[in-house]
Amino acid sequence: MLVKRIGIDLGTTYTLVYLPKRGVVINEPSVVAVSIDDNKILAVGNDAKDMLGRTPDTIVALKPLKEGVIADYRTTEAMIRYFINKTLGKVRIFRPEVMVAVPAGISSTERRAVIEATIAAGAKAAYIIKEPVAAAIGANIPISSATGHMVVDIGGGTSEMAVISLGGVVSSTSVRVGGNKLDLAILEYVRKKYNLVIGERTAEEMKMKVGSALFLDDDNKLVMEINGRDGVSGLPKTIEVNSNDVTSAISGEMETILNTAKKILQQTPPELVADIIDKGIVLTGGTALLRNIDQLFSRALGVSAYVADDPMLCVAKGTGIALDNLDSYKRSILATK
Repeated sequence: MLVKRIGIDLGTTYTLVYLPKRGVVINEPSVVAVSIDDNKILAVGNDAKDMLGRTPDTIVALKPLKEGVIADYRTTEAMIRYFINKTLGKVRIFRPEVMVAVPAGISSTERRAVIEATIAAGAKAAYIIKEPVAAAIGANIPISSATGHMVVDIGGGTSEMAVISLGGVVSSTSVRVGGNKLDLAILEYVRKKYNLVIGERTAEEMKMKVGSALFLDDDNKLVMEINGRDGVSGLPKTIEVNSNDVTSAISGEMETILNTAKKILQQTPPELVADIIDKGIVLTGGTALLRNIDQLFSRALGVSAYVADDPMLCVAKGTGIALDNLDSYKRSILATK
């Protein structure tokens, strides 16, 4: 096939690019560094993330997506162009067909912005697919069957939930709580409890290294040292934190996600709920890597839950598979241009 096809999981925190037959070829932060003086884009992805919180006054490192949707159109377009060029090379005869995964709760205006940014970035055609559907395809769930499947995709900016049957979405919702909100909650908790000012990167490190969705007993508690600025003296300070600090910090945000999942189950026809009880809830997205998150869901919802293989890659894989089999997944695709 002369026309290349690319699947893009345009995430708030990370953007993943999938090429059919090659798999995920790019997994980089959704960050763009811009020069304030001449409004020029200096770096994208990994290079730009290294600049977060470390730039001089003349450079600003931006996250062009907020809570799963485009907050800054120009930098999003530049970011998509950068990822397409990095995947296929700047010199090419044919423009690629691109499928982008978007949040389930996206408005028609936000959807149009994604399509227009993708076309402007060099795509011949742009297709849109809902994240929970892409996540289900990427997690190898047979969405075309006449049984109900529930997917919860917890990303950086949003948590997407859907009950899927016969290739279509029966009920879905999106709550703008994800990994980023958890990081901010940890940051705020450390400031209040220990009077220590830390950055988002340190909070994210805490979540990844010692974080747990459930409280751990003293024997299993994980501990780490973090550095920050003393809230009173303003001088550098090092303290020790543990997994239960993270659990306490994120409990409110996790409750919001669980309550949204409960609402979805309440709106689902009883026959499909019976299927979900049999098959369990599939958890995908980067935040699904949080320790004991499957147990938290099982306890709160009374339905078994399990984390998909490579949960962070599920949406990107799903976009690529759907794009490679457009006719099979026609019902699952939202819009094209």
